[in-house]
Amino acid sequence: MLMPKRVKYRKSQRGVMKGMASRGNKINFGEFGLRALESAWVTAQQIEAARVALTRALKKGGKVWIRIFPDKAITKKPAETRMGKGKGAPSGWVAVVKPGRVLFEIQGIKRTEAETAMKLASHKLPIKTAFLARGE
Repeated sequence: MLMPKRVKYRKSQRGVMKGMASRGNKINFGEFGLRALESAWVTAQQIEAARVALTRALKKGGKVWIRIFPDKAITKKPAETRMGKGKGAPSGWVAVVKPGRVLFEIQGIKRTEAETAMKLASHKLPIKTAFLARGE
């Protein structure tokens, strides 16, 4: 599971997810990519599930790049706890994804195989995505 080695602060504020992604919105490493069309928090478990689906679809061919990293801590209060008494304990990690962000890149396989692999990976993610090829 992806998570930071250490962070400056244990707990973070929720923030806002307005606007398009200003960086990480172009294919830089591979030939094909998977681009986000919505904004959302993508958990470390969802990223890992999509990565496993991608690598299984590639069948030991091609290379995968994960372009997002879950570096935001999410807190959760215990079940059946009354309101108040401060912020809950950290329970997991998420990556903040804005529209236009390239989530995954792959290289070394044909376009049709890449499209099916990216489709399988997109089913594991909580957002709408689009297939992207270099130069388009």
